[in-house]
Amino acid sequence: MSNHSSETSGLYALLIGIDCYLPNRLPDDGYYSALSGCVRDINHVEEFLQHRLGLSEESILKLTATNFGSNEPSEPKDKWPTYENMVAAFQKLTDMAKPDDQVYIHYSGHGERTKTLVPELKGSDGLDEALVPTDIGYSEARYLRDIEIAHLLKKMVDKGLIVTIVLDSCHSGGAVRGGNKAAVRGLGKVDTTQRPMKSLVASINELADTWQSLTPNAKRDVKLGSGWLPESKGYVLLAACRPSESAYEYPFEGTESNGALTYSLLSSLKDMPEDLSPGLTYKQLHDRIVALVHSQFENQTPMLEGDGSRVIFGSDHVQPQYAVTVMKVDPDKKRVLLNAGQAHGIRNGAQFAIYPPATVDFTQWEKRLALAKITQLDATDSWAEFSILNNATIVQDVQAVLFDPGSVQLVKKVHMVKRDDLPPEIDQTAALENVKNALNGISWVELAKDGETAEYQVAINAESEFEIWDRVGQTVANLRPPLKTDDPQSATSLVQRLIHLAKYHTIGQLSNYDATSPLAHKLTVELIGMQKDYDPADQPKPQPFENSGGIPAINVGEWTFLRMRNNFPPGQENDPSRILNVTVLDMRPDWGISQVYPSGIEFFEPLDPGHEIIISFRADLPAGYTEGKDVIKVFATIGTTNFHWLELPPLDHPRTRSASTRSGPTNPLEKLFASISEEKPKTRNLDLSANPSRKWFTTQVEIHIDQP
Repeated sequence: MSNHSSETSGLYALLIGIDCYLPNRLPDDGYYSALSGCVRDINHVEEFLQHRLGLSEESILKLTATNFGSNEPSEPKDKWPTYENMVAAFQKLTDMAKPDDQVYIHYSGHGERTKTLVPELKGSDGLDEALVPTDIGYSEARYLRDIEIAHLLKKMVDKGLIVTIVLDSCHSGGAVRGGNKAAVRGLGKVDTTQRPMKSLVASINELADTWQSLTPNAKRDVKLGSGWLPESKGYVLLAACRPSESAYEYPFEGTESNGALTYSLLSSLKDMPEDLSPGLTYKQLHDRIVALVHSQFENQTPMLEGDGSRVIFGSDHVQPQYAVTVMKVDPDKKRVLLNAGQAHGIRNGAQFAIYPPATVDFTQWEKRLALAKITQLDATDSWAEFSILNNATIVQDVQAVLFDPGSVQLVKKVHMVKRDDLPPEIDQTAALENVKNALNGISWVELAKDGETAEYQVAINAESEFEIWDRVGQTVANLRPPLKTDDPQSATSLVQRLIHLAKYHTIGQLSNYDATSPLAHKLTVELIGMQKDYDPADQPKPQPFENSGGIPAINVGEWTFLRMRNNFPPGQENDPSRILNVTVLDMRPDWGISQVYPSGIEFFEPLDPGHEIIISFRADLPAGYTEGKDVIKVFATIGTTNFHWLELPPLDHPRTRSASTRSGPTNPLEKLFASISEEKPKTRNLDLSANPSRKWFTTQVEIHIDQP
């Protein structure tokens, strides 16, 4: 974060956000519901580009349709995201930028599938993926189709522009259930309306030629990766979800909604100041976004296509800084005014380290002058109380770096949902009242108040069984056995499941966002491919994963390989602060967590500077499962830490641990882990910044497993 005084050159943006869809019903009585977070997404992205990267208003093209409950967007019509205006904006963006300039495109709104314009390429029943303009309710309106977007992007790439496109929308959509204020960005079915076939982008033949040139070996209407566009050539695409999934918007901070992809994207960037320096790639950013989204929505998987090794905003024209300026010093009240605020994603309680004048290397922790905590938040400038270190003096214009990652919520909220589609003989009221009573005195989960959002929702199904839904009404998978509402023990068992899920998701959210930590970027973790037939006694020969754009997938019985590398330079083996002690946990689809490396009772395996370890995994699934997802979470520490504290049995299995792994926490990091395993948490939130953030780091990868 920085206070840029000069305009950032060489970067241009097109931002499109649509909340208001004109209320004309489609011929089949379908309609696009109004959204509430898309324009806010775009405004937040615009703020990020302007405040963080110094982008001028002249460098940003913006089309929005705000929904204020009226029949039309409140913006002037020339700023509406109609098909015509979107095509013109793409073309204007191409004209504005020069070769080697960066182009950033961000769309938040509904996505759709509609009958293809090129059946000779996609098949007679083929579909085009499309962005939905604000006036789509009129039959003469047109979608902006994937074959048109591909052509527009190819024009940019051919000119030598460096292109990034973010699509925070569904392919088709669906529905949400329950009491949370979530929404899906899609119609839920294919629109069959007869619409104009002429394109304003190019002739149908030109569009077909471009599409065919990008997919020379693809089968008809085959959707790989995100499903939006052919495998990216010359640009990076970040899409909200897979073709079979939904893209959600949700009030993450209480009242105002944002798209899950956009919120996680901006959160990943704003919480890690140093990571915008040369070195953070789109692949690394995508890994973090997936972790953030999956901590909220298990069934939404953001997809990355294109050159994932490309550095974010990495052209020579964009040189973002990573500190904020101390604007004023008030020594009497022991506070400083920092040039950071709500517009930058800062919240009350955020903590900064203040450094001497002219500091450029903020990893030199010993040079800190003071620590400051935001106590009076404003839009762009905020007051922070400070504590001096080593009798230092703070002066105006020194730099401060964000290091506090915030806190992880331990106590989860739960809604009781009474459905209106069940027969009256199913007594939902009594069953849900039993659950409410069972929640009394429980520390890990509690009943959400009216108007509060909740991590979990409890409902009854048509078989008179309890169900646990996530925050958007998706049934939490793999909760066995079924709990019948007429069983007097079911309510208690259900609450125990909620506690188990709360602990599982808390462990999944563990992360160290201290970008100044010496361990940041010093551990590389990646899945390097799969092998169908492998003998652990032989040298592995992994092949590339067949799917692209997101989580790799393998079948039961196949092998995959995890590479962990210590990125400290070789030759420092005698320096204990450069030796990473690594531990690997496997978070399983049956809601169990186990330490898989090193095996047995060992706590960790030392990894020397410049060295790497490759470990193999043979894919399997619990009995009766046809598919599942494993999250492989890797920790690196300086010093001895016991990660067995974080192990959980599969759901509805008794919890067993040997005495050797429960001898009591011996350091602050173990105390943090032990607090998650307690039967009653001592606090409502887990303050990660209160722990030795410079001595541990964690990252994770995911893999999907199918039963062939």
